[in-house]
Order: sequence, then C-alpha cells, then structure tokens
Amino acid sequence: MAGCLAPVLLLLLLLGSSSSAARNRCVDAAEACTANARCHRLRTEYVAQCLRRAAPGGCPRARCRRALRRFFARGPPALTHALLFCPCGGPACAERRRQTFVPACAFSGPGPAPPSCLVPLDACEHSSVCRPRLLAFQASCAPAPSAPDGCLRDQAPGCLRAYAGLVGTAVTPNYLDNVSARVAPWCDCGASGNRREECETFRGLFTRNRCLDGAIQTFDGGWPPILQDQLDPHRDPEHNVLQVSSSDGPLGWSSLLSMLPVLALQPLL
Repeated sequence: MAGCLAPVLLLLLLLGSSSSAARNRCVDAAEACTANARCHRLRTEYVAQCLRRAAPGGCPRARCRRALRRFFARGPPALTHALLFCPCGGPACAERRRQTFVPACAFSGPGPAPPSCLVPLDACEHSSVCRPRLLAFQASCAPAPSAPDGCLRDQAPGCLRAYAGLVGTAVTPNYLDNVSARVAPWCDCGASGNRREECETFRGLFTRNRCLDGAIQTFDGGWPPILQDQLDPHRDPEHNVLQVSSSDGPLGWSSLLSMLPVLALQPLL
C-alpha cells in the first residue's frame, strides 16, 4: 500500500495546492502552469511517465527524459523557467524546486551512489540529442574575463535557456540539496583515474560557474508577469491563478485529483 501512495504524495508535492500558494514562489509557478492548458498538459505527461514503474525498483528513464525535453521545448518558457528557477528563501520551497522533474527517475540512479562524471559525459558526447545541447550550454554560460563582473551583459536569459535544454539528457543537472541553489549532474569525480582533470572540468561547468550561478540567482528580477499578480499582497483574493481560463477552459484542483487514481496504480501495472 505504501508503494501505491508514494506516487500520489510526490504528485501532490509537485502540483501544489491553493492553500500553500502564499508560502513560496515554487507553488505559485506550479499553479500558474496548471492554469495554462499547454503547460499543464505537457507537465502532466512527464509526471505520469517519470512516476511510472517499468520494473521493480526501476522507472522508464528514457521515456521520462523524453517527456521532460518535450516539456521544456514546447511549454511556455515563462512558465517552464519559473518552475525550474523559482527563487527560494527556505528549505520547503527549495525541496519543491529540487523535486520539479521527479529526480528519482530523471536525475539520479539507477544505483545508490553517483557514477563518475565521465559516464554521462561520454554518453552525451555520443548522443545527437545531448551533444549540441551541452555545447550550447558551454557557449551560453561561459565566463568572459574581459567583462567587469566576469560575465557578458544580458547573458543570463540565454544561459538559463541552455541550462533548461540539458534537462532530459544524459547530463541532466539538478539542485543538489534544499539549502542552496547549487546545481550539478548526478555524478562525481572520485573514480575517474587518469581522466580526473577532464572530469573536474566538466563538473565545474555547473559547480564553479559564476555566470550560471548569477543567472539562477537573478531570475527573481525577471519573474514572469503572469506570476507577479499571484505574489501581489493587494490582489483581489477572488482572483487566483487557478481560476485563469485557458484555451481549453478553466482548470481547477479537481482536474488534478482526477490524475491520482491512475498514478497510484502505476506500481501495480
């Protein structure tokens, strides 16, 4: 029974509730996505795929990652980026942000310990999907020694787009904990042999990249207008983002609840 409930509990964490919207911006981002027909449909697809059990203790990682790539490629950027980069001031918000794309399937595993970063790097180098995205990320988030602060002016939006493009690839990055905004792929360099320097250089693209760090930290300044009303303490309490109509009509919490029975049965299928 506990196995059946796990996907339901994670779904509730991912999709949020109207009663918690005032507590952090990641809830606001989740509810704004729910209120948008395209964002809601694409998000529902990847959540369903990433929570599905392919075998005992496993998940359909390839299908999960494909659905994630589709979400970030086809969803409204203002909403998909708000989900991925929502600014947090506490661990509850940061944990919701860390769980944005079901990292138990899309990010970590299959083993309990992270592999050498050379494993996902080598896989990415041989992938027609991953390799150009990694090159784009390197170019878009590269430091600029000649710039006053070490990063090009107006570099942040392109850097965040390129970072989002890596989600769902062999080098999928994520937040490492719920007390910081540090990000990296699921790997380390402890067993890299004579390629240790190459491994550290790759991991440093995420862990020692001041331009990426700055882009994530300043995302608050570019908070999408659709969410600014949600954060306005003077807004009409009757006007909640969940009541915004989309091309498919208004979306409500009941539409989310309708998903629970299906996802709860996934471990049994």
